[in-house]
Amino acid sequence: MHRRQFIKSAGAGLTAVGASLLVGTVPNPNQRRSRERPDASAEIREMTQVFRRLDNRYGGGHSRSVVTSYLNSTVAPLLQESTTGGGRSELFAAAAELHHLAGWMAYDTGHHADGHTHLRQALRLCHEADDERLASEMLAGMSHQAAFHGAPDSAVDLALASQHSAKRSGSKILQAEAAVMEAHGLALQGDKTGCLAALSRAEETFNKSAAEARPDWLTYFDHAYLAAKFAHAFRDLGLARDAEPFARRSLEMTDGYERGRLFNTALLATILADQRRLEESSALGMEATALASSVRSMRGTSYLQDLGTRLAPHRNVNPVKALFQSMTEIGVSPLDQVSRPGTPVRAAGRRGTPHQ
Repeated sequence: MHRRQFIKSAGAGLTAVGASLLVGTVPNPNQRRSRERPDASAEIREMTQVFRRLDNRYGGGHSRSVVTSYLNSTVAPLLQESTTGGGRSELFAAAAELHHLAGWMAYDTGHHADGHTHLRQALRLCHEADDERLASEMLAGMSHQAAFHGAPDSAVDLALASQHSAKRSGSKILQAEAAVMEAHGLALQGDKTGCLAALSRAEETFNKSAAEARPDWLTYFDHAYLAAKFAHAFRDLGLARDAEPFARRSLEMTDGYERGRLFNTALLATILADQRRLEESSALGMEATALASSVRSMRGTSYLQDLGTRLAPHRNVNPVKALFQSMTEIGVSPLDQVSRPGTPVRAAGRRGTPHQ
């Protein structure tokens, strides 16, 4: 089935972006000749790498405004001025990568509508660039965010669309990513059989991808990241003991991913809390709270609030009491329900949580 049909069935709500994607007016042809340059896509990718490192280290709140400004002042005019030359696809693909990052930054700071817009634009640019691999990554990201905002049906549909793009591209690593996104959506639906089958496919295709070259935008997807996804799926199925070894493996991360370490540390703490191992859970919660003090991330706050919800029945136990005090000191209310912009608030005690 063609990608457009998958996107439609997934409810992505894509529209023909065309010129409306690009800000400003159509440039004068004389201006176009002077502004085009052959290294534009390389420049955008270099800037994206810098912004991505800052995002992973300090959270989306650190440099989101700078990324938005760069997109509007530099990237959008370049897209307007692009011709049908050989560099057009490279330029559009590079712009898609940056819009993808901007979408994640927006989600990370609680700007749901902006994040959705950036991801839609990124997917449209992938289509213009005829880049099937990058399109699969965008659809996987949209699935990820649908699950985060409490829409597991859309998360599964978008993951399936991502899988079809990944298969057309021949990429095993992207097939693994799409499968684990599908698994998490199925876990949130309570479909244990389907979830376990998707996890099995994710593991199998990931193991076959060892020799596959990875672009810069996919270097984050390693054994630790996959383990975190497995932990989320098992935990959201209510299988805390099965989730625990994967959550521990997820902490075997490379340096430079402090936000991800915050997420995974809090994830393990919630899994231990579900097993009523209060002292261990609180100790890990302290570690996550310390990480959160230097990371500007609404999702990080949501992880801590979710941990607080799980530990709330034990709030008078000394380790939990100390953790709640530490959370309060950095501005996190441990007894608040987890909020997700644009979606209903999750009731305490139900399955489902923000994920990495």
